[in-house]
Amino acid sequence: MSAETAVESRGLEPVPDSERRGRVRELVPTWVAANISVLLLTMGAGLVIFNKLNIWQVLVVAIAAPVVSYGIVGLISIAGKRGGAPGMALSRAVFGQRGNLFPGALIWVARWGWETINAVSGAYAVLTVLDLVFGIRKNTGLIVVTLIFFVSCTFLVSGLGINALRVCSKWSTYLFGAFSVLVLGYLIAETDWSTVFAKPAGSTAMMIAGIGTIAAGGISWVPSGPDFTRYLPRTASAKGMVGATIGGAAVVVIPMVLMGAVMAVATPDLATAQDPVSFIGELLPIWIAVPYLLIALIGMLLINSMSMYSAGFTAQTLGIKVPRAAAVSVNAVISLIFGFLLMVVATSFFGSFISFLTLLAVAFSAWIGVFGVDMLRRPSYDGAALLDTTRSSAYWYKGGFAWQAMTAWGLALAVGLLFTKVDWFSGPLATTWIGRNGLGWAAGIATSAVLYAVLPRTAPASPAAPASPASAEPAFGDEPLAAGTLSN
Repeated sequence: MSAETAVESRGLEPVPDSERRGRVRELVPTWVAANISVLLLTMGAGLVIFNKLNIWQVLVVAIAAPVVSYGIVGLISIAGKRGGAPGMALSRAVFGQRGNLFPGALIWVARWGWETINAVSGAYAVLTVLDLVFGIRKNTGLIVVTLIFFVSCTFLVSGLGINALRVCSKWSTYLFGAFSVLVLGYLIAETDWSTVFAKPAGSTAMMIAGIGTIAAGGISWVPSGPDFTRYLPRTASAKGMVGATIGGAAVVVIPMVLMGAVMAVATPDLATAQDPVSFIGELLPIWIAVPYLLIALIGMLLINSMSMYSAGFTAQTLGIKVPRAAAVSVNAVISLIFGFLLMVVATSFFGSFISFLTLLAVAFSAWIGVFGVDMLRRPSYDGAALLDTTRSSAYWYKGGFAWQAMTAWGLALAVGLLFTKVDWFSGPLATTWIGRNGLGWAAGIATSAVLYAVLPRTAPASPAAPASPASAEPAFGDEPLAAGTLSN
């Protein structure tokens, strides 16, 4: 399949060098689009209402969270240009053909929740616009219709593939950026800044926990990082990739979280609302609120499309033998069902959302540590072995499992949960310093990385051939991150 066609037909198979025409700078709008969500406003409000932080502490959280989380996304995405395959397909080289089914299944299930949250947010945006413009109040029937509308649009974009995502990301970045500046200007003019700056500082523990909460959204994208870099040439700047990933996310996360914190001054119940979107209609004049919500709706649709795009690959690695676009439909149906339950049955959207984000970060963290350490050791991937799921595969290891990776992953997952506390679950070590600071996800990454690094390494049955000098990538530490690197 040519990378230029409208519908991407390539699944798990690595992208040949002849079709790698992507550019590092295209990652900026990709990760901008991945964060265009009004949920960041709600999370910013939560830092003020629940974490008791002042505006300066919120600023620290808003800067630190994308640097930490999307820094990891950028680093792991380097594997995409090395192997030319999706993240969970490359993961077969780490865990073994059978072993990869375990983290793959967990990550796939976690994506159901992420897509459900975004589908609900998008549906609420549609409902709020209908209320503001036409005075139509939400009811169960209308909730179902808006959910179907949002998920259907998501399925369409994600089914088309990488080129559709790139085009949509580019234009949504321009539109959302312009209207965000407009909203920011309105808030600057209308906010009681003396009240904002008079708020006392919260505890350091709550600030660290806030970083973890905001960073959890970025952590959830880590296994998907290679999915969006597999079309980059092998010579693409690794430092440029990391910089573009962090920059694209930060340019949205920082102002959105700060705006949410400022909005919490005027609407203290913002973070506890069942509907995480309608407050925009209460805080902003209709001529700003409606177009802003419509553009945010496009952003949330893109987030879900990117998630479903990656979920389609993950489903294929689990043995669901259908084309990538068809694999996406499974997650679409699941997000419809769970979205309806969250909108109609759940009593607290924010509580459910934060609990989900916390567990999501822990679930992904164990995989991140193992995959990251392996990537630092591995110069290349054997494309044929990635696709060969039989005993003849170089990545079959012993019985289809790489026991070192599986051991590190399983123990790290358990460690992360020991330090984690959410609304309906509390690990036995949740009251320790790590637990109180919401660092269960960090403990998971550290545990899996250290364990995998010290356990003896098993080589593939037939090592991949080294890259030729002409196509070999430059060493990470030797690449200067200059302004021109983003055009590689």
